[in-house]
Amino acid sequence: MTAYTHDANADLAATHDAAARSRRLSGLGFALLSAASFGLSGSLATGLLDAGWTAGAAVTARILLAAAVLLIPSILALRGRWNLLAKNWKLLLAYGAFAVAGCQLAFFNAVGRMEVGVALLIEFTSPVAVIGWMWFRHQQRPGRLTVVGALLAAMGLVLVLDLISGADVDSVGVLWALGSMVGAAVYWVLSADESNGLPPIVLAGAGLLTGGLILLVAGLIGIVPFAAPLTDVTFVDAVVPWWVPIIGLGVVTAALAYVLGIAAGRRLGSRLASFMGLMEVVAALVFAWLLLGQAPAPVQLAGGALVLLGVVVVKSGERATAEEPVEPLQSRP
Repeated sequence: MTAYTHDANADLAATHDAAARSRRLSGLGFALLSAASFGLSGSLATGLLDAGWTAGAAVTARILLAAAVLLIPSILALRGRWNLLAKNWKLLLAYGAFAVAGCQLAFFNAVGRMEVGVALLIEFTSPVAVIGWMWFRHQQRPGRLTVVGALLAAMGLVLVLDLISGADVDSVGVLWALGSMVGAAVYWVLSADESNGLPPIVLAGAGLLTGGLILLVAGLIGIVPFAAPLTDVTFVDAVVPWWVPIIGLGVVTAALAYVLGIAAGRRLGSRLASFMGLMEVVAALVFAWLLLGQAPAPVQLAGGALVLLGVVVVKSGERATAEEPVEPLQSRP
C-alpha cells in the first residue's frame, strides 16, 4: 500500500512538472510572438507619420480597430458572465488608461522632444519597476540571477539603441518617457494577474476599448492633436494605401500583440514576461531594416545578443527562485 501510494505520488509529481514545463514553453512562445508583433508598430507608424498623420490619430485608430477585432471573441469568451466586467471595472479602467492609452501617448510625446533611442531605453526600464513593485507589494525578493540578467539586458539595450555615441536629453521628454515606463510596468503587472477571472482576450479587448475611447475623447476636446490625411504611405520597396498600415497596426501590433502578451504574462509571471518584452526592441530593429531600410549596425546586433542572454539568465533565476523559494520579508503593517 505504501509503495503504491509512493508510486502514485511520483506519477502525480511528474505529470505536474511536465504540465509546468509545457506552460512555461508556451508562455515563452507567446512572449516572443507578442514582442515581435509590438516591434512592428514603430515601422508602420513611421510610414503614417511621414505621410502627415499625427501620433494621436495613428494611436487612436490602432487601438479602436484592435478593440473592434476583439469584440466578438471577447463576447464569446465571456459566455454570458457579464458580472466579470462590472466586478473588474476599476481594473479595466486602469488597464485602458495606463497600460494602453497613457503608455502610448506618453511615448509619442517623449519622442517628439528627444531621440527615439533614449525614450525607448527609459521605457524599457519597466522590468526594473516590475521587480520593485513585486518586492514591495508582494514580498517577492529577486534572486541574484534575476539581478544579473537585468544588468545584462540593460547593457544590451544601450548597445541596441546605439546610445554610446551620445544623445540629446530633454527634461520634459524624460518625464514623458518615464510616464511610458510606468504604463508599460502597469501592463505587465495587470496582465499577469489571473485572480480577476477575466479571460486574456476579454482583458485585452475591454482594455483596448477603454483606452481607445479615452484617446478619442481627448482628441475631440483638443487635448490630443488629430490629423489623418488619407494618402498613400511609402515604405522602402512599396507604396501602399493608408489603410494597409492601419490594419497592420490594429490587427497585428495591438489586437494580437496584447492578447499574446497577456497569455505570456499569466504563464511566466510579470517579472519574466516583462524581460521577454525587451525582445520588442530587437524586433523593431529587424522590421525597421526590412520596411524602412534602416540596417542595424554591428554594435546593435551585439546588443541584441546581450539582451537575449539577459533574458535567458532572468529565466534561470526565476526557475531557481521557484524551486528554492526565498524566505519572505515581514509583512508591512
